[in-house]
Amino acid sequence: MPRPSQAVDQALLQSGLALYPQVGCAGLSLRKVAEHAGTQPAMVHYHFGSKQAFLRAVLQQCYEQLFAQMSAGSAAEGTARHRLRTALLALAGFLREHRALIARLLMDAAQGEPVVHSFLQANAPRHLGLVMRLLGEVALKPGVLPMQAFAFLMGSVNAPLLVASGALHIGVVPGVLGEQLAAQVVSDAALAQRVDLALAALCATEEGSPDDKV
Repeated sequence: MPRPSQAVDQALLQSGLALYPQVGCAGLSLRKVAEHAGTQPAMVHYHFGSKQAFLRAVLQQCYEQLFAQMSAGSAAEGTARHRLRTALLALAGFLREHRALIARLLMDAAQGEPVVHSFLQANAPRHLGLVMRLLGEVALKPGVLPMQAFAFLMGSVNAPLLVASGALHIGVVPGVLGEQLAAQVVSDAALAQRVDLALAALCATEEGSPDDKV
């Protein structure tokens, strides 16, 4: 059973995760966080010290979930291509689940929020580096350079997801089209299909690879 202080920690972090996508760095007050978590503002200061430290803890906890999922995928059994596929699916699934947070993070970065800049500088190289390492282990088709392959994967797999889920979130896609967009662009099956199409375009065939049969 978690200690009471640890339970308060986690309640505050979960409240921060719920509120940050709505209001961003500028609008997130420790009073709002405490009210959402059902505690006193002094508890935020007690556990985290400052608003900047609290925001960093919220973002870091969320990011560590992503990196753990991608790391597990990169260590999965099977071919290098299969490990890359699993890591890419973990990244895409995370982006879909946390689309609103990612959108707010990019907005705050564009506005020069220091805590967001320092967070991105410290963490973006971790998962991007993991994808690049996995790309270095697969056999790419002749003439396909690693950085070109990386850009193609990020764009073809994730860009449609962010655009489509954003459109669905704000309700600009009518009825049947919205259902089709959700099923054919945002669903698990759609993510897997885009990953497989992208890898088929970039990678040389690996004999015996389970992905060649997908």
